[in-house]
Amino acid sequence: MTLTLLIDLDDTLLINNAELFQEAYLRSLAEHLRHFVAPEKLIGQLLTATRAMYQKKTPQGSLKATFDAHFYPGLGIPQARLQQPIDDFYANVFPSLRTYTQPRPEAVDLVEKALARGHRVVVATNPLFPRKAILERLRWALLPPEKYPFTLIPDYETFHFCKPHPAFMAEILATLRWPEGAAVMIGNSAEEDILPAEALGLPTYWVIASPHPNGIQQHPLSRQGPFTGVLDWLDEVEKAGKSLEIKTPAAIMAALAATPAAIENLTRSLPPSQWTQRPAPQEWAVNEVICHLRDVDAEVNLPRLDLLLNDENPFIPGIDTDNWATTRNYHLQDGREALETFTTSRTKILERLETLSPTDWQRPARHAIFGPTTLQEIMEFVVTHDRTHIRQIGATIDQIQWHSPS
Repeated sequence: MTLTLLIDLDDTLLINNAELFQEAYLRSLAEHLRHFVAPEKLIGQLLTATRAMYQKKTPQGSLKATFDAHFYPGLGIPQARLQQPIDDFYANVFPSLRTYTQPRPEAVDLVEKALARGHRVVVATNPLFPRKAILERLRWALLPPEKYPFTLIPDYETFHFCKPHPAFMAEILATLRWPEGAAVMIGNSAEEDILPAEALGLPTYWVIASPHPNGIQQHPLSRQGPFTGVLDWLDEVEKAGKSLEIKTPAAIMAALAATPAAIENLTRSLPPSQWTQRPAPQEWAVNEVICHLRDVDAEVNLPRLDLLLNDENPFIPGIDTDNWATTRNYHLQDGREALETFTTSRTKILERLETLSPTDWQRPARHAIFGPTTLQEIMEFVVTHDRTHIRQIGATIDQIQWHSPS
Protein backbone atom coordinates (compact mmCIF):
# COMPACT_ATOMS: atom_id res chain seq x y z
CA MET A 1 0.00 0.00 0.00
CA THR A 2 1.26 3.47 -0.88
CA LEU A 3 1.42 5.76 2.14
CA THR A 4 1.31 9.54 1.95
CA LEU A 5 3.82 11.03 4.40
CA LEU A 6 3.39 14.63 5.50
CA ILE A 7 6.70 15.56 7.13
CA ASP A 8 7.39 18.83 8.90
CA LEU A 9 10.58 20.73 8.05
CA ASP A 10 11.72 22.83 11.03
CA ASP A 11 13.18 20.67 13.81
CA THR A 12 11.96 17.55 12.03
CA LEU A 13 13.78 17.32 8.69
CA LEU A 14 16.02 20.27 9.57
CA ILE A 15 17.45 21.12 12.99
CA ASN A 16 16.53 24.75 13.47
CA ASN A 17 16.23 26.91 16.56
CA ALA A 18 13.16 28.89 15.51
CA GLU A 19 13.80 31.81 17.84
CA LEU A 20 17.41 32.33 16.77
CA PHE A 21 16.59 31.82 13.12
CA GLN A 22 13.69 34.28 13.16
CA GLU A 23 15.81 36.92 14.88
CA ALA A 24 18.58 36.54 12.31
CA TYR A 25 16.12 36.49 9.42
CA LEU A 26 14.36 39.67 10.53
CA ARG A 27 17.64 41.44 11.19
CA SER A 28 19.07 40.47 7.79
CA LEU A 29 15.97 41.44 5.85
CA ALA A 30 15.65 44.76 7.67
CA GLU A 31 19.30 45.58 6.98
CA HIS A 32 18.92 44.67 3.31
CA LEU A 33 15.92 46.99 2.91
CA ARG A 34 17.04 49.82 5.19
CA HIS A 35 17.45 52.19 2.23
CA PHE A 36 13.73 51.82 1.52
CA VAL A 37 12.18 51.62 4.99
CA ALA A 38 13.30 51.96 8.61
CA PRO A 39 14.21 48.55 10.08
CA GLU A 40 11.84 48.79 13.04
CA LYS A 41 8.93 49.71 10.77
CA LEU A 42 9.67 46.87 8.37
CA ILE A 43 9.91 44.29 11.14
CA GLY A 44 6.68 45.49 12.70
CA GLN A 45 4.78 45.24 9.42
CA LEU A 46 6.34 41.88 8.60
CA LEU A 47 5.12 40.46 11.91
CA THR A 48 1.67 42.00 11.40
CA ALA A 49 1.34 40.49 7.94
CA THR A 50 2.56 37.12 9.20
CA ARG A 51 -0.07 37.14 11.95
CA ALA A 52 -2.69 37.80 9.28
CA MET A 53 -1.59 34.62 7.48
CA TYR A 54 -1.84 32.65 10.73
CA GLN A 55 -5.36 33.98 11.28
CA LYS A 56 -6.64 33.26 7.77
CA LYS A 57 -9.55 30.79 7.88
CA THR A 58 -11.21 31.14 4.49
CA PRO A 59 -10.26 29.69 1.10
CA GLN A 60 -10.35 33.06 -0.68
CA GLY A 61 -6.92 34.01 -1.99
CA SER A 62 -3.46 32.69 -1.30
CA LEU A 63 -1.46 33.31 1.85
CA LYS A 64 0.73 35.65 -0.18
CA ALA A 65 -2.30 37.73 -1.13
CA THR A 66 -3.14 38.03 2.56
CA PHE A 67 0.45 38.93 3.43
CA ASP A 68 0.71 41.54 0.68
CA ALA A 69 -2.60 43.15 1.67
CA HIS A 70 -1.27 43.77 5.19
CA PHE A 71 2.44 44.34 4.49
CA TYR A 72 2.78 46.92 1.73
CA PRO A 73 -0.06 49.30 2.69
CA GLY A 74 1.33 49.46 6.22
CA LEU A 75 4.73 50.41 4.86
CA GLY A 76 3.28 53.00 2.53
CA ILE A 77 5.52 51.73 -0.27
CA PRO A 78 4.24 50.22 -3.56
CA GLN A 79 4.94 46.52 -3.90
CA ALA A 80 6.59 47.09 -7.29
CA ARG A 81 9.27 49.25 -5.66
CA LEU A 82 10.27 46.59 -3.13
CA GLN A 83 9.86 43.44 -5.21
CA GLN A 84 13.29 43.49 -6.84
CA PRO A 85 15.26 44.13 -3.62
CA ILE A 86 13.23 41.44 -1.83
CA ASP A 87 13.98 38.98 -4.64
CA ASP A 88 17.64 39.94 -4.36
CA PHE A 89 17.53 39.24 -0.60
CA TYR A 90 16.24 35.70 -1.08
CA ALA A 91 18.71 35.02 -3.87
CA ASN A 92 21.86 36.43 -2.27
CA VAL A 93 21.40 36.99 1.48
CA PHE A 94 18.93 34.38 2.68
CA PRO A 95 21.29 31.45 1.89
CA SER A 96 23.74 32.80 4.51
CA LEU A 97 21.22 31.98 7.25
CA ARG A 98 22.10 28.34 6.75
CA THR A 99 24.58 28.71 9.62
CA TYR A 100 21.66 28.79 12.08
CA THR A 101 20.53 25.31 11.03
CA GLN A 102 21.93 21.79 10.86
CA PRO A 103 21.01 18.83 8.64
CA ARG A 104 19.59 15.72 10.27
CA PRO A 105 21.14 12.56 8.78
CA GLU A 106 18.36 10.30 10.07
CA ALA A 107 15.83 12.50 8.29
CA VAL A 108 17.66 12.06 5.00
CA ASP A 109 17.68 8.31 5.62
CA LEU A 110 13.93 8.32 6.30
CA VAL A 111 13.11 10.24 3.12
CA GLU A 112 15.32 8.00 0.99
CA LYS A 113 13.82 4.80 2.40
CA ALA A 114 10.26 6.10 2.13
CA LEU A 115 10.78 7.06 -1.51
CA ALA A 116 12.41 3.68 -2.19
CA ARG A 117 9.27 2.00 -0.84
CA GLY A 118 7.17 3.99 -3.27
CA HIS A 119 5.56 6.25 -0.66
CA ARG A 120 4.54 9.82 -1.43
CA VAL A 121 6.57 12.30 0.59
CA VAL A 122 5.17 15.78 1.21
CA VAL A 123 7.25 18.51 2.83
CA ALA A 124 4.51 19.72 5.18
CA THR A 125 6.33 22.88 6.22
CA ASN A 126 4.35 25.91 7.32
CA PRO A 127 3.94 27.82 4.02
CA LEU A 128 4.84 31.26 5.33
CA PHE A 129 7.83 31.80 3.02
CA PRO A 130 8.26 32.28 -0.73
CA ARG A 131 8.92 29.06 -2.60
CA LYS A 132 12.54 29.95 -3.32
CA ALA A 133 13.20 30.24 0.44
CA ILE A 134 11.56 26.90 1.23
CA LEU A 135 13.54 25.13 -1.49
CA GLU A 136 16.72 26.72 -0.15
CA ARG A 137 15.99 25.42 3.35
CA LEU A 138 15.50 21.93 1.95
CA ARG A 139 19.01 22.18 0.55
CA TRP A 140 20.23 23.06 4.04
CA ALA A 141 18.59 19.82 5.22
CA LEU A 142 20.62 17.95 2.54
CA LEU A 143 17.32 17.18 0.83
CA PRO A 144 17.62 19.27 -2.34
CA PRO A 145 14.40 19.20 -4.38
CA GLU A 146 16.52 18.73 -7.50
CA LYS A 147 17.46 15.27 -6.18
CA TYR A 148 14.48 14.15 -4.10
CA PRO A 149 11.11 13.82 -5.91
CA PHE A 150 8.83 15.25 -3.24
CA THR A 151 5.18 14.91 -4.19
CA LEU A 152 4.28 18.39 -2.92
CA ILE A 153 6.03 21.34 -1.29
CA PRO A 154 3.55 23.99 -0.07
CA ASP A 155 4.50 27.66 -0.27
CA TYR A 156 2.81 30.97 0.45
CA GLU A 157 2.38 31.81 -3.22
CA THR A 158 0.00 28.90 -3.80
CA PHE A 159 -1.43 27.68 -0.48
CA HIS A 160 -4.50 29.15 1.20
CA PHE A 161 -4.06 27.82 4.75
CA CYS A 162 -1.18 27.41 7.17
CA LYS A 163 -0.52 25.66 10.45
CA PRO A 164 -2.01 25.22 13.00
CA HIS A 165 -5.25 24.98 11.01
CA PRO A 166 -6.35 21.41 10.13
CA ALA A 167 -7.41 22.89 6.77
CA PHE A 168 -3.68 23.11 5.92
CA MET A 169 -3.36 19.31 6.07
CA ALA A 170 -6.68 18.95 4.27
CA GLU A 171 -5.50 21.30 1.50
CA ILE A 172 -2.42 19.13 1.00
CA LEU A 173 -4.47 15.95 0.66
CA ALA A 174 -7.15 17.57 -1.49
CA THR A 175 -4.48 19.00 -3.81
CA LEU A 176 -3.16 15.44 -4.09
CA ARG A 177 -6.74 14.46 -5.07
CA TRP A 178 -7.43 12.71 -1.76
CA PRO A 179 -5.10 9.77 -2.47
CA GLU A 180 -6.16 6.25 -1.62
CA GLY A 181 -4.33 4.57 1.23
CA ALA A 182 -3.24 5.94 4.56
CA ALA A 183 -1.85 9.43 5.10
CA VAL A 184 0.24 10.31 8.16
CA MET A 185 1.82 13.36 9.77
CA ILE A 186 5.35 13.39 11.22
CA GLY A 187 6.48 16.41 13.20
CA ASN A 188 8.01 17.78 16.37
CA SER A 189 5.44 20.43 17.35
CA ALA A 190 2.35 19.43 19.28
CA GLU A 191 0.56 22.68 18.45
CA GLU A 192 1.47 23.01 14.76
CA ASP A 193 1.92 19.41 13.60
CA ILE A 194 0.29 16.86 15.86
CA LEU A 195 -2.95 18.42 17.08
CA PRO A 196 -4.09 19.77 13.68
CA ALA A 197 -3.36 16.44 11.98
CA GLU A 198 -5.17 14.53 14.73
CA ALA A 199 -8.15 16.88 14.29
CA LEU A 200 -8.32 15.93 10.62
CA GLY A 201 -8.14 12.23 11.54
CA LEU A 202 -4.55 11.45 10.56
CA PRO A 203 -2.33 9.09 12.53
CA THR A 204 0.69 11.04 13.76
CA TYR A 205 4.23 10.40 14.87
CA TRP A 206 5.33 12.99 17.41
CA VAL A 207 9.11 13.32 17.22
CA ILE A 208 10.00 13.84 20.85
CA ALA A 209 13.01 12.75 22.90
CA SER A 210 11.02 11.33 25.82
CA PRO A 211 7.35 10.35 26.22
CA HIS A 212 5.00 13.23 26.90
CA PRO A 213 2.90 12.77 30.07
CA ASN A 214 -0.31 14.11 28.47
CA GLY A 215 -1.92 11.89 25.88
CA ILE A 216 -2.83 14.48 23.25
CA GLN A 217 -2.84 11.97 20.39
CA GLN A 218 -6.22 10.33 19.80
CA HIS A 219 -5.78 8.21 16.69
CA PRO A 220 -5.21 4.54 17.63
CA LEU A 221 -2.22 4.34 15.27
CA SER A 222 -0.51 7.50 16.56
CA ARG A 223 2.81 7.18 18.33
CA GLN A 224 5.55 9.36 19.84
CA GLY A 225 9.26 8.85 20.29
CA PRO A 226 12.69 9.52 18.79
CA PHE A 227 13.21 9.98 15.08
CA THR A 228 14.74 6.53 14.82
CA GLY A 229 11.34 4.94 15.53
CA VAL A 230 9.55 6.43 12.51
CA LEU A 231 10.30 3.64 10.02
CA ASP A 232 9.01 0.88 12.31
CA TRP A 233 5.89 2.97 12.90
CA LEU A 234 5.33 3.32 9.16
CA ASP A 235 5.44 -0.48 8.90
CA GLU A 236 2.72 -0.61 11.55
CA VAL A 237 0.55 1.93 9.74
CA GLU A 238 1.05 0.19 6.42
CA LYS A 239 0.07 -3.15 7.92
CA ALA A 240 -3.12 -1.66 9.41
CA GLY A 241 -4.19 -0.48 5.95
CA LYS A 242 -6.62 2.19 7.16
CA SER A 243 -7.54 5.11 4.92
CA LEU A 244 -8.47 8.54 6.22
CA GLU A 245 -12.06 8.95 7.42
CA ILE A 246 -13.57 12.43 7.80
CA LYS A 247 -15.88 11.89 10.76
CA THR A 248 -15.71 14.80 13.22
CA PRO A 249 -16.94 18.40 12.96
CA ALA A 250 -13.36 19.71 12.94
CA ALA A 251 -12.35 17.31 10.17
CA ILE A 252 -15.49 18.07 8.17
CA MET A 253 -14.87 21.81 8.32
CA ALA A 254 -11.23 21.39 7.32
CA ALA A 255 -12.16 19.23 4.33
CA LEU A 256 -14.93 21.61 3.25
CA ALA A 257 -12.54 24.58 3.41
CA ALA A 258 -9.90 22.72 1.42
CA THR A 259 -12.10 21.97 -1.60
CA PRO A 260 -12.09 25.36 -3.41
CA ALA A 261 -8.45 25.88 -2.38
CA ALA A 262 -7.39 22.56 -3.88
CA ILE A 263 -9.38 23.15 -7.07
CA GLU A 264 -7.54 26.44 -7.52
CA ASN A 265 -4.25 24.62 -6.99
CA LEU A 266 -5.17 21.93 -9.53
CA THR A 267 -6.32 24.39 -12.20
CA ARG A 268 -3.86 27.25 -11.68
CA SER A 269 -1.74 26.42 -14.75
CA LEU A 270 -4.56 24.94 -16.86
CA PRO A 271 -4.66 26.61 -20.32
CA PRO A 272 -7.98 28.31 -21.19
CA SER A 273 -8.74 25.78 -23.93
CA GLN A 274 -8.50 22.86 -21.50
CA TRP A 275 -11.07 24.24 -19.05
CA THR A 276 -13.84 23.35 -21.51
CA GLN A 277 -12.28 20.22 -23.05
CA ARG A 278 -14.17 17.02 -22.31
CA PRO A 279 -12.14 13.80 -21.96
CA ALA A 280 -15.01 11.95 -23.68
CA PRO A 281 -18.29 13.10 -25.26
CA GLN A 282 -20.46 12.06 -22.30
CA GLU A 283 -18.06 13.24 -19.57
CA TRP A 284 -17.81 16.66 -17.97
CA ALA A 285 -15.09 19.18 -18.64
CA VAL A 286 -13.35 20.89 -15.73
CA ASN A 287 -15.53 24.00 -15.96
CA GLU A 288 -18.68 21.84 -15.90
CA VAL A 289 -17.59 20.09 -12.70
CA ILE A 290 -16.91 23.44 -11.02
CA CYS A 291 -20.26 24.85 -12.17
CA HIS A 292 -21.91 21.78 -10.68
CA LEU A 293 -20.16 22.30 -7.33
CA ARG A 294 -21.06 26.00 -7.40
CA ASP A 295 -24.77 25.41 -7.94
CA VAL A 296 -25.04 22.49 -5.53
CA ASP A 297 -23.50 24.59 -2.77
CA ALA A 298 -25.73 27.61 -3.44
CA GLU A 299 -28.98 25.80 -4.18
CA VAL A 300 -28.74 22.56 -2.21
CA ASN A 301 -26.17 22.65 0.59
CA LEU A 302 -26.77 26.17 1.89
CA PRO A 303 -30.59 25.88 1.91
CA ARG A 304 -30.36 22.47 3.59
CA LEU A 305 -28.07 23.84 6.26
CA ASP A 306 -30.43 26.74 6.93
CA LEU A 307 -33.36 24.31 7.11
CA LEU A 308 -31.53 22.11 9.61
CA LEU A 309 -30.63 25.07 11.78
CA ASN A 310 -34.04 26.74 11.75
CA ASP A 311 -36.56 23.85 11.75
CA GLU A 312 -37.10 20.92 14.10
CA ASN A 313 -36.43 17.54 12.48
CA PRO A 314 -37.10 18.88 8.94
CA PHE A 315 -37.79 16.74 5.88
CA ILE A 316 -35.04 17.03 3.25
CA PRO A 317 -36.15 16.15 -0.28
CA GLY A 318 -33.78 14.55 -2.76
CA ILE A 319 -32.71 16.78 -5.65
CA ASP A 320 -31.47 15.56 -9.02
CA THR A 321 -28.73 17.98 -10.06
CA ASP A 322 -27.00 15.97 -12.79
CA ASN A 323 -29.18 17.35 -15.58
CA TRP A 324 -28.25 20.92 -14.66
CA ALA A 325 -25.05 20.57 -16.70
CA THR A 326 -27.18 20.30 -19.84
CA THR A 327 -30.14 22.53 -19.00
CA ARG A 328 -27.92 25.33 -17.70
CA ASN A 329 -25.29 25.04 -20.45
CA TYR A 330 -22.35 24.61 -18.09
CA HIS A 331 -20.03 23.97 -21.04
CA LEU A 332 -20.49 27.61 -22.13
CA GLN A 333 -19.72 29.12 -18.72
CA ASP A 334 -16.44 30.55 -17.40
CA GLY A 335 -14.82 28.04 -15.07
CA ARG A 336 -12.72 30.57 -13.17
CA GLU A 337 -15.73 32.75 -12.47
CA ALA A 338 -17.63 29.66 -11.33
CA LEU A 339 -14.77 28.82 -8.94
CA GLU A 340 -14.89 32.32 -7.43
CA THR A 341 -18.65 32.03 -6.85
CA PHE A 342 -18.27 28.52 -5.43
CA THR A 343 -15.60 29.78 -3.03
CA THR A 344 -17.96 32.49 -1.82
CA SER A 345 -20.80 30.03 -1.21
CA ARG A 346 -18.49 27.60 0.54
CA THR A 347 -17.25 30.38 2.81
CA LYS A 348 -20.85 31.12 3.82
CA ILE A 349 -21.31 27.48 4.78
CA LEU A 350 -18.10 27.51 6.82
CA GLU A 351 -19.17 30.68 8.63
CA ARG A 352 -22.45 29.05 9.64
CA LEU A 353 -20.74 25.86 10.80
CA GLU A 354 -18.08 27.69 12.79
CA THR A 355 -20.65 28.93 15.32
CA LEU A 356 -22.27 25.55 15.98
CA SER A 357 -22.16 23.74 19.30
CA PRO A 358 -21.69 19.95 19.53
CA THR A 359 -25.44 19.68 20.10
CA ASP A 360 -26.15 21.64 16.92
CA TRP A 361 -24.08 19.19 14.87
CA GLN A 362 -26.44 16.43 16.00
CA ARG A 363 -29.65 18.22 15.00
CA PRO A 364 -31.93 15.56 13.41
CA ALA A 365 -33.53 15.52 9.99
CA ARG A 366 -35.37 13.12 7.68
CA HIS A 367 -33.80 12.64 4.27
CA ALA A 368 -35.92 11.43 1.35
CA ILE A 369 -33.28 8.85 0.38
CA PHE A 370 -31.15 8.19 3.47
CA GLY A 371 -33.90 8.32 6.06
CA PRO A 372 -33.19 9.59 9.59
CA THR A 373 -30.00 11.61 9.64
CA THR A 374 -28.24 14.52 11.33
CA LEU A 375 -26.66 17.79 10.33
CA GLN A 376 -23.24 16.21 10.81
CA GLU A 377 -24.05 13.30 8.51
CA ILE A 378 -25.40 15.68 5.87
CA MET A 379 -22.08 17.57 5.98
CA GLU A 380 -20.23 14.25 5.70
CA PHE A 381 -22.18 13.65 2.48
CA VAL A 382 -21.00 17.04 1.20
CA VAL A 383 -17.38 16.11 1.96
CA THR A 384 -17.77 12.80 0.12
CA HIS A 385 -19.30 14.65 -2.83
CA ASP A 386 -16.41 17.13 -2.82
CA ARG A 387 -13.79 14.39 -2.74
CA THR A 388 -15.43 12.58 -5.66
CA HIS A 389 -15.38 15.67 -7.84
CA ILE A 390 -11.85 16.70 -6.88
CA ARG A 391 -10.70 13.29 -8.07
CA GLN A 392 -12.81 13.76 -11.21
CA ILE A 393 -11.15 17.13 -11.92
CA GLY A 394 -7.71 15.59 -11.44
CA ALA A 395 -8.49 12.63 -13.69
CA THR A 396 -9.97 14.92 -16.34
CA ILE A 397 -6.86 17.12 -16.38
CA ASP A 398 -4.68 14.03 -16.70
CA GLN A 399 -6.71 12.68 -19.62
CA ILE A 400 -6.93 15.89 -21.63
CA GLN A 401 -3.26 16.72 -21.09
CA TRP A 402 -2.26 13.19 -22.06
CA HIS A 403 -4.06 13.56 -25.39
CA SER A 404 -3.09 17.18 -26.01
CA PRO A 405 -0.16 17.84 -28.39
CA SER A 406 3.01 18.87 -26.58
